[in-house]
Amino acid sequence: MKHQLCCIGHITHDKIITPRRTAHQPGGTSYYFSHAIRCLPDINYMLVTALGAEDMHVVDELRREGILVKVMPSRQSVYFENIYGENQDNRTQHVLAKADPFTIEYLQDLEAQIFHLGSLLADDFSLEVVAYLSKKGRISIDAQGYLREVQGEDVFPVDWDRKEEFLRYVHFLKANEPETLALTGTNDPMVAAVQLHAWGVKEVLLTLGSNGSVIYDGSDFHFIPAYRPREVVDATGCGDTYMTGYLYGRAKGWSIDDAGRFAAAMSTLKIEAIGPFSGSLDDIRGCMETAERTYPCIS
Repeated sequence: MKHQLCCIGHITHDKIITPRRTAHQPGGTSYYFSHAIRCLPDINYMLVTALGAEDMHVVDELRREGILVKVMPSRQSVYFENIYGENQDNRTQHVLAKADPFTIEYLQDLEAQIFHLGSLLADDFSLEVVAYLSKKGRISIDAQGYLREVQGEDVFPVDWDRKEEFLRYVHFLKANEPETLALTGTNDPMVAAVQLHAWGVKEVLLTLGSNGSVIYDGSDFHFIPAYRPREVVDATGCGDTYMTGYLYGRAKGWSIDDAGRFAAAMSTLKIEAIGPFSGSLDDIRGCMETAERTYPCIS
């Protein structure tokens, strides 16, 4: 069966430290993406993940909620420690354990229109895996994992090794402001977007936190507003929720602008509550209609 969307990525064990609490919970792109997509109607979706046996209860939970999940065995789960200050746009991160990378052998039976690769660390998806999957469907990548170098338990920002070879296979690429700077050497999102497109990316999504996002398709810049949250509670997974909304919209044939605004509203609702997105279409539409908007300020 060919799925409309397939997310591939590790489910993590996360230790979340904020000024108000410390908690242990599942996480990772695949976890937040899957919880968010289950709230949206009429989408044929599959999750492919890898995690240690000690965390298989998380997969059991997802299956009970109706998510189709395929699990690649791993010696252990990825274990992250995420430390947030009062500004939830910024975090300090440590890696306390790593899982096994995904392999072509395990992914060869997959069929999807869009593959979203939730890279958490640079070796999760090799160039060979990305090239292989690009022959089966459009590739979506969150740049974050490819820009993380682990030294001991500490995570340091680095440039993406062999990025131009990778990016020629990528249809959708998301990067936040620090990631954009690391990738392109510029803080100007329009200049950065043009460069990333020149390297092969078909749709470049650059998120600017509370200032919205910019999407570039090689012809036009699309300026997507941020919807102001009523309260900032938990920013973990906001970027993953944004990509869930965007790829859902694009898979359904929506325009870039419509998919971008939908994605922005989903991420706003996510930040207002602890844990993964759990809203509805009515909630998302209500946010888009009533919440205060902030558009990107581009010089």
